[in-house]
Amino acid sequence: MSEHINKVSIIISKGSLEGVYPGLIMANGARMEGIEATLFFTFFGLDAIMKKRLKKLKVATVGNPAMHMPTMLGMLPGMSAFATSMMKKEMDKIDIPPVDEFLEMIKDAGASLYACKATVDMFKLSMDDFVPQVDAIINVGTFYELSAGAQIIFT
Repeated sequence: MSEHINKVSIIISKGSLEGVYPGLIMANGARMEGIEATLFFTFFGLDAIMKKRLKKLKVATVGNPAMHMPTMLGMLPGMSAFATSMMKKEMDKIDIPPVDEFLEMIKDAGASLYACKATVDMFKLSMDDFVPQVDAIINVGTFYELSAGAQIIFT
């Protein structure tokens, strides 16, 4: 008999669209299955919860092997904007909401969202910089306490 997952803690550390969406999709899926979900945003993953940045996330075209194109092509002016536009259109076709709406949905579904204290301090940020869905700024020790018994997923 297989074990049922009751709790997941998802660490989002990348600030590109393709770095943020996997964690959001997994958290949303967890909540839809009745699984407790905690999201911990650290380093550039904080861009996903920052008021000034979350609507400006882009697809990383340089040094991204999943783009299946030479790095030099990814460096061309407008390439990141083009790839971002294409990705957003494809996500819209399958009803994946923009990051800000997704954060609201996930929070409304009962997930907890936290910002990493070390990164917040390093970038000289405060709670005022974050969207209202963020519960608190916590340190790694507190994250581990909240994650007791959870499957930890690093995206």
